[in-house]
Amino acid sequence: MHALSQASEGTWGVNVHGTVAAGFEPVREAFVRNFALRGERGAAVAVYRDGHRVVDLWGGTKDVDGTAPWERGTAQIVRSATKGVAAAVLLLLHQRGELDLDAPVGAWWPQYKAAGKERTRVWHLLAHRAGVPVLDRPLTPPQAADPEFAAEAIAAQAPVWEPGTDHGYHAQTYSWLTDGLVRRVTGRSLGAWVAEEITAPVGADLWVGLPDGETHRVGRVGPVAPPATETGGLRARPKRSVAQAYADPTSLTRRAFEAITPACDENDPAYRAAVLPGSNGIATADGLARFYAALIGEVDGGIRLFTPDTVELARTERSAGPDRILVVPTRFGLGYMLNGGACPLLTPGSFGHPGRGGALGFADPETGVAFGYVTNGFRTSVTADPRAQALVRALRDCLG
Repeated sequence: MHALSQASEGTWGVNVHGTVAAGFEPVREAFVRNFALRGERGAAVAVYRDGHRVVDLWGGTKDVDGTAPWERGTAQIVRSATKGVAAAVLLLLHQRGELDLDAPVGAWWPQYKAAGKERTRVWHLLAHRAGVPVLDRPLTPPQAADPEFAAEAIAAQAPVWEPGTDHGYHAQTYSWLTDGLVRRVTGRSLGAWVAEEITAPVGADLWVGLPDGETHRVGRVGPVAPPATETGGLRARPKRSVAQAYADPTSLTRRAFEAITPACDENDPAYRAAVLPGSNGIATADGLARFYAALIGEVDGGIRLFTPDTVELARTERSAGPDRILVVPTRFGLGYMLNGGACPLLTPGSFGHPGRGGALGFADPETGVAFGYVTNGFRTSVTADPRAQALVRALRDCLG
């Protein structure tokens, strides 16, 4: 067992600080190289093994365009890595007998049965098979943050394909689908449920709807260009057909990612305070890793969230093949991306979720590993960010 008491602490240059357990030094070396070779501005990575933290590293600046140092406890928006947290809410409600994954969404949300969606099952929402990845009329930021307005919009939307028959990434609409259902099942927002039932008992610094008292911890995020010559890592250069899909304003791909228009300012306090479980979760690397550690085992001898049966539900493949939104082949369990070309994880049995342009969180039941990476510099990659992938490869080397 590796515990923090067995780790070595230190500073390794380029303003990198933290703790690594014996045997996990390659992760530290890869983290340092990300600053030297891959244009990292500010980031953190954490790893748990069998419920104990074995890597806790941070470095660079708190703000993507700033000079103040990243500190232990600095948090960042993690974009779609939030989807894995949202999925846990629905799976835990199922585990507790409060939500039937095979039942129609309309059993709890009668308005959702409109426009040909009456056969949509709860699990279709989690596996990106609901057929509503886009809205006919994109929402403004205030409308997107208004739970009743957004719920009415998604409930009235006609599906692009018959629910359950195909899959395509629900980039933004995942927020209103999951939060709308959780509010009707529990009487609480998904963000409140996360705070009360997940992060408080687990002790994870992770929020879906940032409280006022935590705003000082969150850095400013922004785009960063890759180095002219990038050494190592997976190059996130899409095929021409994918690039065309992103460039075409009429395509499903472009519309799915721009369901909120004009584009939200991710540094705006109002956006960060909204409950958008598909896109605006905020976490520390340790909070993200600790959350995933609690899904598959007891953390520091304490709470465990998922039973073994729920772990298997989460990572059993429900969607695979060409994705109607991301265009490339993708694999999904129930709310989680599975190991594959679009989202390389630790082993074939891993499950988790990336955030567009950087963040990544996942769990691997076979090795007992949980991983969290957050950054303030977003790249153009949708999945398989080169910096995160360098850390995952180093972690794989540590495990032999």
